[in-house]
Amino acid sequence: MLCLRQVCLFMLRHYQARTLSSDLLLSQINSCTHEDEVFSLVGRNKARLSEKHVGIALNLLWQLQKKRPLLLRTSDYVRNHSQFLTLCILAEKTVEHMEDEAIVDILYSILRLNVEDHNSLAEVLVTEAWKRLERLSWPALSKFALCLYKQQRRFSPVIGKVAQIVDMKLDSIQDIRILSVLMISISDVISQSFRDRLLQKAGQLLEEKEVHFNYAKRILQFLQNVKLRYHPLLERCNKIFLKNTSRLDVHSISLIFGLYEQLGFDSAEFRLVAKQLLSEAIDDYYDPETFAKLFFTLAPIAGSTVRERLLVTAVCMAEEFSCHQVLIILKTMQKMKCRDSHLLKKMTSILHKHLDSYHVLQLVKLTQYLVVLRCHNLELFAKLKMLLFGFLKSSVVPADTAAIIRVLAMLPPFQVEEIIINKAAAVLPQCRLHHLNCIATALVKWNHCDQLHWQNSSELCVKLLQKLNDCGFQRLQKANNLNLLLEELTYVNGEWFEEVMNEETMAICQRLIDQITWANVLQLSSFLMKTNHRCPSLLDRIASVTVENIDKIHPFEIYSILFLFSALNYDPPANEEFFESCIRHLTSNLSCFETHHLVLLGHVLSVAGYFPPVLIMKIFNVFFLSKLDAQLKVLPDTLKQRVRLHLMKLNRAVCLECPEFHIPWFHEHYCQHVFHNSRSRINPLRQHVHRMLTEILGGSHYARISVLTPYYYEIDFECVLDENKKPFSCMAQNIPLDDMKRIHLRHDIKDEGRKALPPGAQRIALEFLDSKAFSKHSHHLKGEPAVKKRHLEMLGYRVVQVSSQQYFMSFLSCIDSAD
Repeated sequence: MLCLRQVCLFMLRHYQARTLSSDLLLSQINSCTHEDEVFSLVGRNKARLSEKHVGIALNLLWQLQKKRPLLLRTSDYVRNHSQFLTLCILAEKTVEHMEDEAIVDILYSILRLNVEDHNSLAEVLVTEAWKRLERLSWPALSKFALCLYKQQRRFSPVIGKVAQIVDMKLDSIQDIRILSVLMISISDVISQSFRDRLLQKAGQLLEEKEVHFNYAKRILQFLQNVKLRYHPLLERCNKIFLKNTSRLDVHSISLIFGLYEQLGFDSAEFRLVAKQLLSEAIDDYYDPETFAKLFFTLAPIAGSTVRERLLVTAVCMAEEFSCHQVLIILKTMQKMKCRDSHLLKKMTSILHKHLDSYHVLQLVKLTQYLVVLRCHNLELFAKLKMLLFGFLKSSVVPADTAAIIRVLAMLPPFQVEEIIINKAAAVLPQCRLHHLNCIATALVKWNHCDQLHWQNSSELCVKLLQKLNDCGFQRLQKANNLNLLLEELTYVNGEWFEEVMNEETMAICQRLIDQITWANVLQLSSFLMKTNHRCPSLLDRIASVTVENIDKIHPFEIYSILFLFSALNYDPPANEEFFESCIRHLTSNLSCFETHHLVLLGHVLSVAGYFPPVLIMKIFNVFFLSKLDAQLKVLPDTLKQRVRLHLMKLNRAVCLECPEFHIPWFHEHYCQHVFHNSRSRINPLRQHVHRMLTEILGGSHYARISVLTPYYYEIDFECVLDENKKPFSCMAQNIPLDDMKRIHLRHDIKDEGRKALPPGAQRIALEFLDSKAFSKHSHHLKGEPAVKKRHLEMLGYRVVQVSSQQYFMSFLSCIDSAD
């Protein structure tokens, strides 16, 4: 009994000593402040290291790296250290004894230290975590899913299992941080219904009072992964960014701008904030990586002084740019339409050392940027052609092949080799419509420019185009899912599609008309707008689906749908119900729109003849217009010009059609500026017609050419007929441009115009209309020309709008039948 007691006391003392020793080692590891201290402890205590020591040591190595700025991290040194290898070997041997969270933490840490994806320890940890997947906590599961995502295991069975667990237990997730990580990680293996549930859940969790902006960034990344522009979440994320502006740096802002660009979303308010933040801290960004991000973000929205400074700095820093940073600079120059010759020359001079570093799609983008920027470096283009040609020979991906052929056609003319045509022919059956369009465009250009010089080249080109057409028709005819078809049509444009495939596409869409739902009316509307096609059955279906599901459709999408009907000047069967339902939904959600969007909305409704008082009074308000002026400064030039033009048109429409609103005409100086800067010369066709009119009417004083009316409508020809339908001299009626302000400010313009003429006389406005004034394959007038006619009639004109080839007979008919 005594012996047994002594043995027990010995074992207890030994255990306590070991525990104290182990705790001491653990404490020593945790107190390390440098990687070398960790490695020194590991080297001296290899035999005493347990799985817990190993796990904490590996995690600490990453934490020490994490505390340093990115440029000062020494991951290579840590990863190549002999004691790091020792830790990895020990971790592999003890992995089965580790706790669940420890396994995931170690996997995360070694991946952040940039070990290879197929590192043996990483493989062992993934396998062990997979076995324990069902019992992992939500934080551990989200971290594990992120590790799988970083390892490019996006379609692996294990990520599918993670998605299954999330699907079954989604309601129990109450942390947006955990959900946002999981959403990104499983985005490639989810169904549309599961995606919608994730979006709904994310929307709920984003409503919490305090949400870190990083979580909102992840939601944007998820939307980009699933290629979905979902306005409710985009707007919520944008509000979170605006609340956290003081915590944003150039890295976060450039990432947000990039995601917004890819998602087709924009926020002028966020642009203003970003402009202020980055302009104030411009001197803090002096290394190539951060400067490239600064240039990408700030240059397109900066004022002229800051922009010039950025351009000069880019030239000075050019030699330090990596191949990726050169791409960013050129992309930004293209976006801002900057053709600074000095910077472009500098970029092209350093490109030669980077060309071999680009993969095929980067090379395609680079070539496109240089062509759009009007680079004239033929030596560089020759090198690009050679590299692209090499990629084309080895390409087996139809999308890559089509992209290479498209960009080769953008290069300065060269003799096209037969192998390019053969390569195109080989991939045609596998091509999507967008790829077919790229190849067709290139073939037509090469044939037209006589760049095909081998024997029977034209005959071969014609046969290939016919095969291409057949492949397009076959692809359309096999379509049985409208959502998939619309997704493919999103990227299709150009002459080949419009001339060859458009009619067949409309027929297929009509065949699938029952698949039109509230979820795809926006995509279908955008496609019809792009093709300028007035298809009554599809338009009627869009209108009925919109009215039935008005509460499910985001207000901004309603605007896009109304734009289609307004632009095409189409009235669905229940026209009033359709427009009034949409207007009610819009006016109760005006807060969803930015100032410039409200202007565009007001213009779209005015073209359709609707002027909601709450919208009109909101727009024509001093505070609103001041806010609009501030936001216009950071919008892209094209959008800025469009908004200003549409504000003028809306102002004109309100003055003419709604005098009861008492909105003044305040675009006099704007119109004069535009008129004087863009007034085109009278073309030979107009001069010829004018001569014919003067001969018929009896003299040049009976007809005026290119007349500017009150409110700055320009009409092709004007003449005046007296009460006996005889020509009347209209030279006396000419109102000088400088005197038009007096007329514009009056609401009785129509009456004044009539008083200025002899009793019974009438002004005749003859308008030429080209094909752009009509819907495709239709004689139906589109919205803008119809509004012009309506307004000219209010100004006292008898309006004759005819297509160019019918102008003369129509005019004679007008004279004969004028009342």
